[in-house]
Amino acid sequence: MTRKKPRERGRSPPRDVSKSESRADSQNRAGDGQGSAAAGPSKLTPGLYIVATPIGNAADITLRALDVLARADVVACEDTRRTAKLFAIHGIRAPTTAYHDHNAGRAGRALLRRLEAGAAVALVSDAGTPLISDPGYRLVAAAVDAGIPVIPVPGPSAVTAALSVAGLPTDRFFFAGFLPPRQAARRRALRALAEIDATLVILETGRRLPAALADMAAVLGPRPAAVARELTKLHETVRRDDLAALARHWADAAGPPGELVIVTGPPTPREATFDDDAVDAMLRDALATMKATDAAAAVAAETGLARRALYGRAVALKSK
Repeated sequence: MTRKKPRERGRSPPRDVSKSESRADSQNRAGDGQGSAAAGPSKLTPGLYIVATPIGNAADITLRALDVLARADVVACEDTRRTAKLFAIHGIRAPTTAYHDHNAGRAGRALLRRLEAGAAVALVSDAGTPLISDPGYRLVAAAVDAGIPVIPVPGPSAVTAALSVAGLPTDRFFFAGFLPPRQAARRRALRALAEIDATLVILETGRRLPAALADMAAVLGPRPAAVARELTKLHETVRRDDLAALARHWADAAGPPGELVIVTGPPTPREATFDDDAVDAMLRDALATMKATDAAAAVAAETGLARRALYGRAVALKSK
């Protein structure tokens, strides 16, 4: 009589690849090991891989990112010198080529030709996730138009790192990138951002930080905020206060070196400063040319009062 072979412990059941994953990603997972010593690493499925890299601490890179970078036919870098340092730390020997704002047209066409010929191209920025205030949008758009697979390899991002430690609401946030360098344009941009009902995430250089904070305090008002610098590095700091206090802190000092992330809380609800007679007068004026629903919406936008309550008052006024 034969005995049943005992089940091996510690072995996971086969992984079920969901339909939402890309074909390239599921195919790559089958060859994600390093292969035999004689055969070497298996080849990546052709496509454009958007690979996130550390924003400061070189250990903050995923195992999948290391694997994709090691097996790519070529790695397109914002700065090949900075990427070379990361590769040296992790023992990666993949060929690299420069791809940045100044050569995006020429370099992008060359990369697209390689992609169309069946190459696996990895795109990295100097730090963080490519395309988040970094080059790459035109290359990704061209690849999509050409029917070439574009595969995300997610990881570090200064935006989400700062947002996670700012101590401000995270259920809704708006990433505004860099503000304009000149004051007039910067204040126009801030006025457009002022009405967004969400936490704001803004990138800024250390040199422009004092002026940017002063304008933010003037335009956005006394909102809570956090300034995060050197995230994931030895001298990481997060300073939290209201915008006016942060502006005063850096008013007479040279801004810190490098780039920073400013996270600002959402606008506070406006308090009503209108008495009942004034609100009724505004509703009557609106009802002269609008339906009750539209009149309530118009007065709500002007006063900050609840539209539902205004609609009830509008209906009552209209029936008199």
